Amino acid sequence: MNNLSNKVILVTGASKGIGAEVAKKLAEAGAKLIVNYSGSKEDADNVVEEIKNKGSEAIAVQADVSKAEDVKNLFDQSIQHFGRIDVLVNNAGIMITKTIQETTDEEFDRHFNINVKGVFNTLREASTKLADNGSIINFSTSVNRLMLPGYATYVATKSAVEQLTRVFSKEIGHRGINVNSVSPGPTATALFLNGKSQETIDRLASLNPFGRIAETDDIANVVVFLASDEAKWINAQNIGVNGGMA
Repeated sequence: MNNLSNKVILVTGASKGIGAEVAKKLAEAGAKLIVNYSGSKEDADNVVEEIKNKGSEAIAVQADVSKAEDVKNLFDQSIQHFGRIDVLVNNAGIMITKTIQETTDEEFDRHFNINVKGVFNTLREASTKLADNGSIINFSTSVNRLMLPGYATYVATKSAVEQLTRVFSKEIGHRGINVNSVSPGPTATALFLNGKSQETIDRLASLNPFGRIAETDDIANVVVFLASDEAKWINAQNIGVNGGMA
């Protein structure tokens, strides 16, 4: 199960957090990895080194997914190195928690440029450059299923990602490519934990019947399955990976 031998997989935002764990887990299953990063070159290089030390192949490629030309170069460099890309994992994203009243125009635009336009840019490149019979996994959020004050702009971007996922699955399905999204719940990453009190974290953990927030490998394990041939009949779906929170 979940044998990814010789699959070439591009993970955006893979220098830290969930993205780094996803890249490592995919490599453990036999895949060759493109570790995309925007600004954290040292972190991306560390992920690549860890993957190589465990016997897999990996390269780090810088690209700001919100910029179409960067994304084009990301795909082209990856294909030049490995010959093809079989799986795309759209993990790159940001989360700023503010009420609508407090959110600035710049914060709103930055959210949509990275979280939505970034996915749009990679899907557009994938439409011609992803290998036939490949897979695409986009990242949404389980917060879409709640009504948490302060998350409005963030969930608006992730709701857009879910719609891009559904529609693109029908646009590219003729090439045997399946497209799904995953919706993690609260996960122990710097992105999520930053600025939150222990009281807040405990409250969010209490929404889950297991009484904890997720670890990064809880999410990565699901991505590994969706990247495998065993998951090919799953298409146009959004999969909650939240332990039953919502």
